Amino acid sequence: MTELKPLNWKPVPGIGYTVVRRMDGGMHYTFTDLSEATVEHWQEFAHEHLLEADRLTRNLYDLRQVQAVPEFAIRTAIEVNSDPTARYIRLAVVVANDEVADAIRKIASLALPEASAAIKIFTDIDEAEAWLSRPLDQIV
Repeated sequence: MTELKPLNWKPVPGIGYTVVRRMDGGMHYTFTDLSEATVEHWQEFAHEHLLEADRLTRNLYDLRQVQAVPEFAIRTAIEVNSDPTARYIRLAVVVANDEVADAIRKIASLALPEASAAIKIFTDIDEAEAWLSRPLDQIV
């Protein structure tokens, strides 16, 4: 088995997400809120990891505890997802309601198409994991 890249993430008081390295080398984020402090911290962390992106990666965003996505969070996510290295990401997003799912659809549709991650929305984490575990050339 190959050694996983270091995550370089530590919990910060007042930040509403955690992240752990997945066994496939990707990341599993769990969000509890989308406050400005959380979104700013995530944006910085995401950009740091995009700088090192050199291969296809599978990420999981668990947003089931989030009830709504504020407009500033949508704008920030569009900006991050428009980074050219985001195209190396296969992203499964797990949501609990239609409002959050609609916000994710908006983010996916407004990011630069040649740069953005392959994003799929789920309500069941097991289905998200099954999609992520498919061979990387099967992203639809």
